[in-house]
Amino acid sequence: MDILILFTIVILFNVIFLLNFKNISKLLNIYDKPDGKLRKHHTPTPLLGGVILINLYFVSFFIYLLDLEYLIFKNNFIVIIISLSTIFYIIGLVDDLKNLNPNLKLFLIVISVIFLINFFPDLNLKLIKISFLDKIFYFNNYSFFFIILSFALLLNALNMFDGINLQLILFSSFIFCLFILKGFYPIFFILLLFPMIVLAILNYKNKVFLGDGGSYIISAIIGSTFIYQYKNFDNFFYGDEIFLILFVPAIDMLRLFITRLAQKKNPFKGDLNHLHHIVNNFTKDKNKTIFITLILCILPSTFLIFNINTLLILLFNLMTYFSLILYFKYKNK
Repeated sequence: MDILILFTIVILFNVIFLLNFKNISKLLNIYDKPDGKLRKHHTPTPLLGGVILINLYFVSFFIYLLDLEYLIFKNNFIVIIISLSTIFYIIGLVDDLKNLNPNLKLFLIVISVIFLINFFPDLNLKLIKISFLDKIFYFNNYSFFFIILSFALLLNALNMFDGINLQLILFSSFIFCLFILKGFYPIFFILLLFPMIVLAILNYKNKVFLGDGGSYIISAIIGSTFIYQYKNFDNFFYGDEIFLILFVPAIDMLRLFITRLAQKKNPFKGDLNHLHHIVNNFTKDKNKTIFITLILCILPSTFLIFNINTLLILLFNLMTYFSLILYFKYKNK
């Protein structure tokens, strides 16, 4: 009965947000304004990705109020997720409002992770396991640097992936579903799907954007959960499997970094050479673009279900990704 009450409260909260997002947008006065270059939407659009963070606060409060602590992470991990999400959101929000220098933004992210690792030792990862190897790789003194690098790359990869409506929202919702299917506190992630559904509806209609703040919250949730499940569940995702789940945003970021460096540009400076830009220039249809990019994202995880060697999955998806990039670029000439 308490779980039903919790679901009812969360659903009502998100329905109220959906019905009143215009008034909320005016109250907050946080908009993404078009610049005719990277931001090509026609009118200022509210940046309301912070509703995910509000839901985190909301869900956690009522779980404790209703004495349902068993539904969420133990060992202070819900505190870690909320702390990390809050700090990352503030950095992303400032970037949305002030357009921070990429180097300064990276510095703030690194400092934030260093602070939280020292405050929450559970955020550290002492070892990594690869599915096709019997050997366990221990980080020893390098664990600190690995976590910092992992979060910095994850934030940038998912933020760069949020360049077209629905893409990041649907992809992150897919990852939440993987957590649910794996049994990583499924009720918690089912509850988090409600704000994702609301944001998807508004984002599809071009009425709301996630913004850097929203994408950073998602990165904090996903990154923290991958660390937690790795340390606390027997049916965890191996290190190589996590990479495959995040394969498309990761490889697209790597390609962009290499391309920008080769052109003597700042690797963190935005451009219109992302996967979704290339696909959309070919399809001329955002719905088709989202369909293609999401199929690419889901494909590696689908192969994992059939226990195919991850090296073969990686090779196949590398070939598929770069073949499509080359094909679409050739057709776009």
